[in-house]
Amino acid sequence: MRTNKLSVTLVNKFSNPLKNVVSTAKTCYSSKGIVEDESIQFPKDEKLLFDLLKAGHHTTFEHQYFQFAITNVSRYLVWSLLHSHPYYNSEQVSQRYTKVKEKFCYIPDLPNSYKKSFIDIIDKQYLFYNELTTLVYPYVEKYYYDIFPARKKSSEKFQKDIEKKAREIARYVLPIGTYTYLYHTVNILTLLRYFKHSLLLDSSDEEKDLVKQMLAEVVKIDNSFEKIINEIENSVIPLESNQILITKEYKKYFDSELSSYSSKLVDYSINAEKTLADAVRLFYGHVSTNLIDQEAIERILNPRLNRILSSEIVLTNNILLTKALTHIKYTFKKKLSHSADSQNQRHRTVQSSSYDITRMDLSEPDYVIPKLIEIIPQLRARFIEMMDYIWSEINKLISYSINPKFIVYLLPNSVAIRSFESGNLLNYHHKYAMRLCYNAQEEIWQNSIDEVKQIIKVHPNIGKFLLPPCTLRLLGKKLPICPEGKRFCGIKVWKLHINDYSRVL
Repeated sequence: MRTNKLSVTLVNKFSNPLKNVVSTAKTCYSSKGIVEDESIQFPKDEKLLFDLLKAGHHTTFEHQYFQFAITNVSRYLVWSLLHSHPYYNSEQVSQRYTKVKEKFCYIPDLPNSYKKSFIDIIDKQYLFYNELTTLVYPYVEKYYYDIFPARKKSSEKFQKDIEKKAREIARYVLPIGTYTYLYHTVNILTLLRYFKHSLLLDSSDEEKDLVKQMLAEVVKIDNSFEKIINEIENSVIPLESNQILITKEYKKYFDSELSSYSSKLVDYSINAEKTLADAVRLFYGHVSTNLIDQEAIERILNPRLNRILSSEIVLTNNILLTKALTHIKYTFKKKLSHSADSQNQRHRTVQSSSYDITRMDLSEPDYVIPKLIEIIPQLRARFIEMMDYIWSEINKLISYSINPKFIVYLLPNSVAIRSFESGNLLNYHHKYAMRLCYNAQEEIWQNSIDEVKQIIKVHPNIGKFLLPPCTLRLLGKKLPICPEGKRFCGIKVWKLHINDYSRVL
């Protein structure tokens, strides 16, 4: 019996959040100093609160944070709502390193006859997960000891590490409806955006339930929220639902445009190197004859000359020199598994756009194969059998006219997500420092390599400094070179050129 229910608990909060909205607003026009929350009186001061809300003066709603503990929410909803924007912080249980429990998945409210079929598919996916973990284990073990041969003498100590890496690959067959649990921190404005999002669109039952519970928790500490909720609800005109199908022909066209890349550079700042050099010359007050482009770029991107780049605390948004990196822009079209795209989302300042995956043509399997499985013929054959089964069962439910918003929960972590992604050099620099590390998940690691290699082609003086953390630390003369300690990947990456990067796990 599946009894897991969504649970939302407000664990940390402002004591007077809405009074603080008003006190911060009044402080803007106070000649007597800071206006304190205690001086605000409701309902007398509520008029200003609603004036601010209606007029769009919403910075006053961003000071007050709420930390929620959320359990039994699907990874699909985390991906489609909670992590689909920049204005949050989350710490979520990892599928890479934590074994996923059986019968731990969102089940939509379906008629009993269809619900049984739905649950049977999910149960089969969990059987696949356990089977695949077992199947890939000996291959993971081999590659692991190829990297760490000395550890083979004490193999019992490292069995858990190998099991984790096997599960990391096996999770590609799990449904995206699999439950997760997390701490999620947002401010008032973001919470109200969640609410309006759930009203504007044909949102899922799970989304509406989650937002309802989050708001209920906030109302407990400040019942004035009820008036704001009613104000928003009464003013909403729902958007027309977009039912246009994302066809298999379109997906094939998109993939053909990628060529051999998982992420293809499609647009960039044409004069990037000169623009960046000019911004550096502005910082130093030099004309181009005194500081040529290549030397200027070295001053901002070479950790030997700019030690800020090897700092554990990222200061690039705080330092005048490195703010110059924001003027350089890149756009990629890319294809990742849902699993890797969920990790890619965590780089919140690099934004992407895509389509609603509930509108995809699912008549044919559409997924990404993990590298280890791709290179082992017997694993690849079995993985394809698993995917064919999942898609065939999904199509049976589709033939019964089940709502696509329910079907989506059955899609495996391997399902392909296609998107356009854009960001500036400052934020991509940080992203690559994290994802070129050999400890990053292999798919997003390869995705980052594809991107950096293309940047090197168009902007060689910039691209050569897009490096993993160990190499940045080496150039910045920081010890230890690898900051991961016991989690050292086993490869001296700082001695390699990006063209020599290679890994299976």
